[in-house]
Amino acid sequence: MSPRKRITMNDHAAEASLFKRRALFTFLSVIVLLSLLLVNLYNLQITSFKDYETRSNDNRIRVVPVAPNRGLIYDRHGQLLAENQPFFSLEMVPEKVKNVSDTLDELSLVIDLSADEKENVIDALKYHRRFKPLTIKNKLTEEQVAKFSVNQHRFPGISVEAGLKRHYPYNGLMTHALGYVGKINSRDQDSLVRNNLWANYAATKDIGKQGIEKFYESMLLGKPGHLEEEVNNRGRTIRTLKSEPPIPGQDIYLTLDLKLQQKAMELLNGRRGSVVAIDPRDGGILALVSSPTYDPNLFVHGISSKAYNELLNSKSRPLINRATQGQYAPASTVKPHLALLGLENKTVTTKTRIWDPGFWQIPGVERKYRDWKRWGHGWVDVNSAIVSSCDTYFYDLAYKTGVDAIANFMQPFGFGERTGVDIFEESAGIMPSKDWKRLRYNQPWYIGDTISVGIGQGYWTTTPLQLANATAILANKGRRFVPHMLKSIQDETAKIDTPADELPPIVLKDPKNWDIINEAMRDTAHKSRFTDARYTAAMKTGTAQVFSVAEDAKYDADTIDERLRDNALIIAYAPYENPKIVLAVVIENAGWGGVNAGPVARALLDEYLLRDSWDKT
Repeated sequence: MSPRKRITMNDHAAEASLFKRRALFTFLSVIVLLSLLLVNLYNLQITSFKDYETRSNDNRIRVVPVAPNRGLIYDRHGQLLAENQPFFSLEMVPEKVKNVSDTLDELSLVIDLSADEKENVIDALKYHRRFKPLTIKNKLTEEQVAKFSVNQHRFPGISVEAGLKRHYPYNGLMTHALGYVGKINSRDQDSLVRNNLWANYAATKDIGKQGIEKFYESMLLGKPGHLEEEVNNRGRTIRTLKSEPPIPGQDIYLTLDLKLQQKAMELLNGRRGSVVAIDPRDGGILALVSSPTYDPNLFVHGISSKAYNELLNSKSRPLINRATQGQYAPASTVKPHLALLGLENKTVTTKTRIWDPGFWQIPGVERKYRDWKRWGHGWVDVNSAIVSSCDTYFYDLAYKTGVDAIANFMQPFGFGERTGVDIFEESAGIMPSKDWKRLRYNQPWYIGDTISVGIGQGYWTTTPLQLANATAILANKGRRFVPHMLKSIQDETAKIDTPADELPPIVLKDPKNWDIINEAMRDTAHKSRFTDARYTAAMKTGTAQVFSVAEDAKYDADTIDERLRDNALIIAYAPYENPKIVLAVVIENAGWGGVNAGPVARALLDEYLLRDSWDKT
């Protein structure tokens, strides 16, 4: 017989209890999960609403900075010197381009890209943030814009952008006065960040680099505006939500006279040198010319390394502003100032006369300091010493006065100090003294050093601007102004003139000494260069040695290197009775000052004073 099956009895009570526990656990789990969901929804919808709304808007709304128009620059008569011109450039966002090198090669088939341009882009990528636009090519022609527009679908991440760029219509004529605008580099950016100004450059890549453009950067720049645009998930603009227009930079008017500047550059005719003209009535600079010059427009869109190296390595040094940075021995142009010192400290009087045999000697010393006129000038007094530029007279005067007295007297005239002109590119020159030589060379001062200073040679150096400024003080009989180029500012409603910065005057013990010196300069002018002038002028020429000639040697310009020949200088002002213009002209290695710099000064004074169609008030 087969065994009987065992009948299993179910425990319904236990099963019911297990079901209830499982049901309760499941219910509680659902409650907890629902609670967490509700809490999270509350957090998303209520607590963190603003945060997530901002994040959503950041993805949906794009803020685009809008560059302001840079302020324009005019001369004193309203002639436009610096303007803004429209341009097109090819821009690339690196992170949106898969292979930059291949893309550039393909792009060069559509738009002509040189090997240098492609190399510059590759080099720039090393230091460029990949999410920011990078310029591939500037100054696209209309034909190039059209060609790219047709093929743009082939180049994701690359686009043509339009904008305004600085343009200088007179090319190199105003370069050393205006400076130029160039691309912001890392050093510029660091400076802007340190000064909390970086936000002002959100919409522009350019900044003033030199001259007026740099000095008045904050005034010319303006303030950026912005657009708030709604975009889709592909970054395409759907609509503009909000617009805040930029505030354009202020227009400025300079004291410069365009026609006088043009005339000065024409007269220099490519020769190395400088011309500075000042209105002595307020210190306004009428002309500031440095030759040779260069075209600032080359720097606006980014100058090539080859072109920059050519400028940098040129023997003529066109990048140097000779008007404010060139340091030259003033030579005989400072003899009027030295004579004024002699009268003031009573070393000489109008009746003092000395005999000039063609040389001068330190008492007890055999060496002879030669006069430019080898047979001498005979008996000379203070007037004839200035008119004939007698070196012997000023050797004697310097010996009796001493270098420290000379340095102290010349300091208020601005020698050895920056003038404070409104550009940053300025040198102080050298007004030597005993202490200066000890500090500079750790050497004692010798009597022979003083004798050289007595004719504006030796260690004494000055810039053409300093020389013009010191002459303006003579013409003004001690009244002094800080030389400047800013005349007025154009705001939204009116043109506002900027006041002249007047310094405390130089007060002489005997004011008649001003007249004695100025009359000698007048006699100098009308016995030579200005004999037939329709106005009364005053002047003094100078011929500065570039290298020392041995005591018994004869200077022969034809036998020495051109760059070792004498510099030609002249200072002049007119009208004598009420000076309106003061000039300083320096022509490097040109030789005799009266012969070479004199005609330039005469032509410039004629241009300014005899011009009927211009208002010079």
